[in-house]
Amino acid sequence: MNNYVYIIAGLPDFTPDWRQGADSLDGYLAQMRELLSDKDNQTLDFIVKGFDKDQIGLDLYKEALSHRTGFIREFFQFDLNVRNQKVRYLNQELGRDPEKDVITLRDPEAEETGLEPEEPEFKEAARLQNILEGHDILARERGIDDLYWDKIDELTLFDYLNFDKILGMTVKMMIIRRWLMLDEETGRAMFKKLVDEVRGTFKGVEYNESK
Repeated sequence: MNNYVYIIAGLPDFTPDWRQGADSLDGYLAQMRELLSDKDNQTLDFIVKGFDKDQIGLDLYKEALSHRTGFIREFFQFDLNVRNQKVRYLNQELGRDPEKDVITLRDPEAEETGLEPEEPEFKEAARLQNILEGHDILARERGIDDLYWDKIDELTLFDYLNFDKILGMTVKMMIIRRWLMLDEETGRAMFKKLVDEVRGTFKGVEYNESK
């Protein structure tokens, strides 16, 4: 028997502007974990791992896109699409090959035939491109997080009292936590952070600020 209804009922109504402190979020996450099974906690661990720059890479996405949980597969496919488009945008800004350091997951059958893998559909691509081309760095970061927020709402549209809803709320908690730890000065330094993110996420990126 699961405790999903009780867990969801015990959480606040999160919004992107929720401001009670990162410690409160950690407390809610701990409460959730106490009521989840070991199997569910392992899935929750995977969500948390997806927000750790040291963990993000080809192996993570391979595991995510073959995960038993549909929410994990769909969310991380979206996350990969966003990250790849950010890499292409930054490559263009830095005068590099647009495809450098883009993560592509090959289908084993495609490798045998030598065919190039098809890019998965990314219906949010135009919206993301508009966000990336914005001149206000803080607004750009918030726009990207708003894109994630809307995607979670879409993925859990018909999920009310189940585990996918809890996973979606966990992603939102991770987004909120990041903003709680930022200040205005940090926000205005976001472009450098974006470049650092690419450098830390996709190994082998060489960034020259003089370009």
